[in-house]
Amino acid sequence: MHAKRMRFFHIRFSLLVLLLLSTSCEFRANSSVSNSLKIGTLLPLTGEISAYGIPMQKTANLLIKTVNACGGVMGKPVTLISVDDQSKPQVGAEAMSKLAYLDKVSGVVGGAGSATSAAAVNIAVRNQIVMISPSSTSPSFTERAKKGDFKGFWFRTAPPDTFQGPVIAQIAQTKGYKKVSILAVNNDYGRGLVNAFIPAFEALGGQIVNKNNLAFYPSNAITFNTEVLNSFQGNPDAVLLIDYSQTGSLVLRSIYERGLLAKTPLILSDGLKDANLSQLVGKSHDGKLILPTANITGTAPSAKGPAFSKFREIYKKAYNGQEPSIYDPNTWDATAALILAAESAKSTAGETIKEHIRTVTNPPGEKVSDVCQALDLIRQGKKINYEGAGSNVDFDSQGDVTGNYDIWTVAGDGSIKVVEQITPENLQAFK
Repeated sequence: MHAKRMRFFHIRFSLLVLLLLSTSCEFRANSSVSNSLKIGTLLPLTGEISAYGIPMQKTANLLIKTVNACGGVMGKPVTLISVDDQSKPQVGAEAMSKLAYLDKVSGVVGGAGSATSAAAVNIAVRNQIVMISPSSTSPSFTERAKKGDFKGFWFRTAPPDTFQGPVIAQIAQTKGYKKVSILAVNNDYGRGLVNAFIPAFEALGGQIVNKNNLAFYPSNAITFNTEVLNSFQGNPDAVLLIDYSQTGSLVLRSIYERGLLAKTPLILSDGLKDANLSQLVGKSHDGKLILPTANITGTAPSAKGPAFSKFREIYKKAYNGQEPSIYDPNTWDATAALILAAESAKSTAGETIKEHIRTVTNPPGEKVSDVCQALDLIRQGKKINYEGAGSNVDFDSQGDVTGNYDIWTVAGDGSIKVVEQITPENLQAFK
C-alpha cells in the first residue's frame, strides 16, 4: 500500500512539473519583472571540462563583486545564481530550466562546452533569457542565428571555429604539412572544428589522409586504440587532435604508449590549452614529463583585449597571484555585457536587455574598458563602446565576435608557451 501511494505521488508530481513547463513561458511573460537584476552562470564545475569551468566561475563571481562595490545595476546589488552542468549537456539543459523557471534570471553566462550550450539555448530563448557563452565555439550557432532560431537572445565572447579552422589550416601549410589526419572528440565542438578545418586546408592544397574514415571517438571514451591507429595510418605529415584536456590527455598518453608521439607532429585545438596538460598526460618510465619531447603546435583564441591588463591585475589580486585561465577574460566580458546592457536598458527584462547588448559594446560611443567607469557613463546618459578583456566585444548580427589567435607549444618544463599571434583577417602574415 505504501509503495502504491508513493507511486501515485510521483505520478502527480510529474504531471505538475509538465504543467509548469508547458505554461512557463506564459507565466514569465505575464509576471512582473523584478527591479533587482539576477544573472545565472551555467558552467562545468565538475566533470570533464571543469578545469575551465571553475576559473570561469571565479571570474564571474569577481565581476559581480566588482560591480556591486560600485553601485550595482539601477542602484541595487546584482544577484549571481550559479549552477553546475557537470560537463554534461542533459544536466546543462536541466540546470537551465532551473535558472529559467525557478530562479527567473534575466541573463545567463554560459554554457562553456558547445554541446551544453546547444542543449540549453532553446530553453533560454523560450523564456526570453539573454545567453552569452564565453567559450562555445561551434560554427553551428552562427548558422542557427542566421536562420533566426535564437531571436537575438544568443551571443558569445569567444570567436567561432569558422575562424579557428582556417587558422589551423594556415599553420599546417606554413609548417609544410601537406597531408594531415584528424583525431577528434565526437561532439558539437569536435565536429564543428573539423568541418571548419577541412575545406580551409583543402583550399590551400592540403590533403586529409583519413577523410573517408575520420577518427572520431565518444566524449566518454577511455580507450582509443582504433581511433589512434586510424589517424596515424597513411603516413600523415601531422595529426590534428581536437578535444578538451581531460579526455585529450588520455588520447595523448595512448599516442605516446604506441611510440607515435615522437614520430609525427601534432596540432592541438584550443580545448587542450590547459596549464596542467603535461601533468595530465603524465611521465615516461624514467620519470620525465612526456609532452615536452613531442613536436606540438596548438591554437587558441587570444584573450587579450584592451581591458586584459587591468582584468589580469584584478584577478591576480583577488586569487593570490593565480593567473587567469584561457576563457576567463571572455567570461569577464560576457558578464560585463549583461550588466552594462541592463543598466542601459533600465530594465531586468531579458527582451529589453538583449536590445541593449550591442548598444553598450559596439561603436559608436565613448571607448571604455573599466566596467565601473562604463556604468557611471551610462548613468550620466552617455553612449559607451565597452572594450573588453578578451576582445573589443563588437558583436555582429549573429552574436559573434572576431579575435586574434595564439599559437602555442609545450615548453621544456611542461608549461604552455605562446610563441606567436595571428588574426583571421591576416592569416598570410603568420610566419
